[in-house]
Amino acid sequence: MRAVVQRVGRARVTVGDDEVGAIGPGLCVLVGITHEDGTPQVARLADKLWHLRVFDDDDGVMNRSAADVGGELLVVSQFTLYGDAAKGRRPSYIAAARPEVAEPLIEQLCATLRGLGATVATGRFRADMVVELANDGPCTILLEV
Repeated sequence: MRAVVQRVGRARVTVGDDEVGAIGPGLCVLVGITHEDGTPQVARLADKLWHLRVFDDDDGVMNRSAADVGGELLVVSQFTLYGDAAKGRRPSYIAAARPEVAEPLIEQLCATLRGLGATVATGRFRADMVVELANDGPCTILLEV
């Protein structure tokens, strides 16, 4: 699993004219699933996201997690994180898991985060989404579990 994690003041996902997910301060998480991913990777990523210390403490040091500050999470599936453009100009997505494999793992990730106490919003799987966010910092972290 790969994730692009952005600390945000707010973020939202729309499909057409419908807002399908929105959060206030927290983390916007774009998640890519590959063929070898399963429950162990889901558990590791959920734990990492919930406890990732990217929020400022009283001294202005990134020493607090979403768990510490009550940050919300917006989780959006993004198969293009496994795009490979090493050859040519058109990326290959062969390393990305098929939707029927990836969708249950994204759902499991969200359920695991909620089980840890997180407030989680999501995008809509297999939809043409518009993701809008206000990156706070900016603070962007790449994770691979």
